[in-house]
Amino acid sequence: MQRFAPLIIVLALAGLFFMMMTQEGRNPNEIKSVMIGKPAPAFSIPGLEADAPGLTDADLRTGEPVLVNFFASWCVPCRAEHESLMALAREHGATVIGIAYKDTPDRSLAFLDELGNPFAKTGADLDGRVAIDWGVTGVPETFLVDGSGTIVYRHWGPIVGDGLEAQVLPALEALK
Repeated sequence: MQRFAPLIIVLALAGLFFMMMTQEGRNPNEIKSVMIGKPAPAFSIPGLEADAPGLTDADLRTGEPVLVNFFASWCVPCRAEHESLMALAREHGATVIGIAYKDTPDRSLAFLDELGNPFAKTGADLDGRVAIDWGVTGVPETFLVDGSGTIVYRHWGPIVGDGLEAQVLPALEALK
C-alpha cells in the first residue's frame, strides 16, 4: 500500500487541478470579497454636483435592491462597462448608485455628460476611503445591496460581454 501512496497523491492533485481549471464562471484572477453577506459599511461622502445632497449608507437601505458602482473618469474599463450600466437603469429599471473613486467632481461629471448618467445618485470618494472600506480592489467594481443594506453580490471588473445577462441580472432578479 505504501508504494502506491505517491501515485494516489499525484492522481488526487491532478484531479483537483483539473476540477479547478474547468469550473464554469470561475475567474482565477478575481479576489473574493469578504463583504458578501455583511452590511454595507457606514459612509458619508459629498455629492458630485455642488448643490447635490451627499451620499450615505442610508441611501442603500431603501427596501429595494441597489447596485453600487465604483467608477472613475480616468478608468478605461469604466468607459467599456458604461453602456451596461445604462441598460441596467434604462431597460431593467435597476437603481444604480455611482461612487466616483479618487476622481475630481468636474472630471466625473464630464465623463457622465459625455456617456450618459445611469446613476440615481452619485457621490465623490475623493480620498478612496469608502472604496477601501468596501474592499474595492480596483475600478470598476459593482456591488448589489439588498433592500436592508446587506451586500449580496460583487461584480469584479467591468460589466461587459455576457457579464450583464449571465451574472448581474440573475443576481438582481433573485432579490426581486
